[in-house]
Amino acid sequence: MAHRAVITAARRWASVPVMLRIAVIYVLGRLVTTGFLAIAAELSGPGSRFGPDAGIGSFILGWDAQWYWLVAWEGYPSALPLTESGQVAENAWAFMPLYAYAAQVVGILFGSWGAGALVISLVAGFFACVMLYRLLHARIGNSAALWAATFFAWGPLAALFQVGYAEVLFVLLLLIALDLVSRRRFGWLYLVIALMAFTRPGVLAFALYLGLYGILRWIRRRTDPLPARQIVHIVALGALATATGFAWQAIAGIVTGDSGAYLATELSWRRNWGIDSEGFIPFDGWWQAAQFWFAQWGMPGWWGPVAFLLLVSGVAAALLFAPQVRRIGPDLRLWSASYLLYLLAVFFPQSSTFRLLMPLTPLWGAVAVPRSRLYRVGVLALCLLGQWVWIYHMYALGITYWQVP
Repeated sequence: MAHRAVITAARRWASVPVMLRIAVIYVLGRLVTTGFLAIAAELSGPGSRFGPDAGIGSFILGWDAQWYWLVAWEGYPSALPLTESGQVAENAWAFMPLYAYAAQVVGILFGSWGAGALVISLVAGFFACVMLYRLLHARIGNSAALWAATFFAWGPLAALFQVGYAEVLFVLLLLIALDLVSRRRFGWLYLVIALMAFTRPGVLAFALYLGLYGILRWIRRRTDPLPARQIVHIVALGALATATGFAWQAIAGIVTGDSGAYLATELSWRRNWGIDSEGFIPFDGWWQAAQFWFAQWGMPGWWGPVAFLLLVSGVAAALLFAPQVRRIGPDLRLWSASYLLYLLAVFFPQSSTFRLLMPLTPLWGAVAVPRSRLYRVGVLALCLLGQWVWIYHMYALGITYWQVP
């Protein structure tokens, strides 16, 4: 009887429209995350950035959300702030304007910037789940695509759906862009790329992706025709993504009168970790961090570069050869490779690394491919465990600079 009831419930669930199923999954996920945040607020103490009187509202407006709020209310500085040693200090130029000002506009309806930011993150998160399903269902099947959306909605980074960060809005725009490419509806991409460029850094990775996508289409042109009109779109879109990817640096330089304002601002955060640099050198951050972190952990510094090379080799092998990853299609694998290469080029890995992996969301499709129900429930349990660990360390225990989401 129990087995029959389970089968009946599964059939009824399968008959529910997909959008409604995703909505149920998403709302339940947000309730779980709210519970985790409430517990973290109770556990927050004097050693936490948020103190013993923390509430969920404190977390919504915490960390980077403060910078977006500052952008919305004060704009960007025309003169770069300096430290006592004369170096560029942390400032608002590290944060793109679209999310900050959108939250300001929406917040007018809900009474505060924080409420506007929360609404945007929540709504963008739901539609990101919908777009992830739309992107994957023809590749890995309806069931696996729905599980991928579930892992995303309940995953280790699920708190980002409920705080004032731009990541979820960027991922929504990214999934729309990837879906447009896969369906070869290039016209709308011009708008989406421009929006992505001013939401958070990462559009340069999309420019690389478009270049690799164009090469792949050219190689396969005999079996997959590549009309001249599509060639023009791919080249033009790649140029747009490249231009807009550097546009914020140019704007910061014009406003401040310092052509290196943006890069100097980004490097100011790296100094918080004890890493000083005369200037930005591509790919140097990971190499420095590999030695820095292993030394911090009491291990020989040379272990870091070895571990780094093994990690890069393992990820490359997975993207090239893992059958589950291959199921999501060459275009999504190219995006994943492009974004990872972008991170290797520009980022210094620290506690925010996990958050910056969120644009790899399409890889949840590879995780969802195995059909075993026990496996999928196990992955979901690990997602919840990871979510709690992340919330606990970044919010209940979060301190500058070692536990920053």
